[in-house]
Amino acid sequence: MADGGEGGQEGAQWALRFISGKYQGGEFPLRPNREIIIGRSSDLDMVLVEDMVSRKHAKITTDDQVVTIQDLGSTNGTFVNGEKVRKADLKDGDRILIGTSIIKIVFVDGENTSHLTETEARSKMAVAANKRTAAPKSMAGSIEEIPLPDLLQLLSTSRKSGVLVVHSDRHVGKIFFRKGQIYFTNLENQFNIGPRKALTRMLGWAQGSFELEPPDESAVLEEMTDSTEAMLMESMRQLDEYKVAVEKLPDLGSPIGIARPLKSKLRELSPEELDVFQAAMEVKTVGALFDQSSLNDLEIAQKLVPLFEKGYLVAG
Repeated sequence: MADGGEGGQEGAQWALRFISGKYQGGEFPLRPNREIIIGRSSDLDMVLVEDMVSRKHAKITTDDQVVTIQDLGSTNGTFVNGEKVRKADLKDGDRILIGTSIIKIVFVDGENTSHLTETEARSKMAVAANKRTAAPKSMAGSIEEIPLPDLLQLLSTSRKSGVLVVHSDRHVGKIFFRKGQIYFTNLENQFNIGPRKALTRMLGWAQGSFELEPPDESAVLEEMTDSTEAMLMESMRQLDEYKVAVEKLPDLGSPIGIARPLKSKLRELSPEELDVFQAAMEVKTVGALFDQSSLNDLEIAQKLVPLFEKGYLVAG
């Protein structure tokens, strides 16, 4: 195994940081003018022991401050930021998917430069792997490290199957994949919240954790057939517009009620606004209205804003 450059610690500027998978928490330094081979074979520079990694999977070259990754004809492919690549230049923050490991390339300099030798890095990665349970999750990590839209794109492009369980500080959601296709989602087992609404809500979570569990082929109430890319694009559009509308509304935990007396006539409402007004009579909080309505969160927010502004509804 080649260990050239181990003495030049001051030259380390790039590192590979494992943010998901069996080696999560490990970090591997990239020395200048150095080539490392990644794969399952025990005589390589970076050894990833898992079935989805080929014996010689990929090569990373550091030359004149340019870091390049090249797939070596692997069975399951090498992905950069959700795109399957044969060869690509890498930049700070890029996310690489090899097998079930998501690896972030990071630039480190000065006091932040890694002082690990490659041998020490391999040793620490082995320790991290050995700390996993006997039957580890195939993929797990933090959505602060890899935002959920990016993760779903990776899983889609790499045609993964399984159930992605996502935990926020207060909620738990599940996203069901079949060969890269999202076909169902569920939030808190609340079946009144449709799968598209659940997906959009989860994509808005900025903090939490995830783990990819084995496939679950149980029957679902509403199987989605849109492409994963189309669903992600639509959900992100809704989220952007929802964030604007919700700023004009009371807190979701606020009690909601009908203004008495009404400042305007009910006949002035559109049929959709009247439906939301009537639904507000059956719930206790603003958030409960979002949960129980068949409309998506953006549609609810857009209908609620004029109802509060025109004095039909009150909060608190």
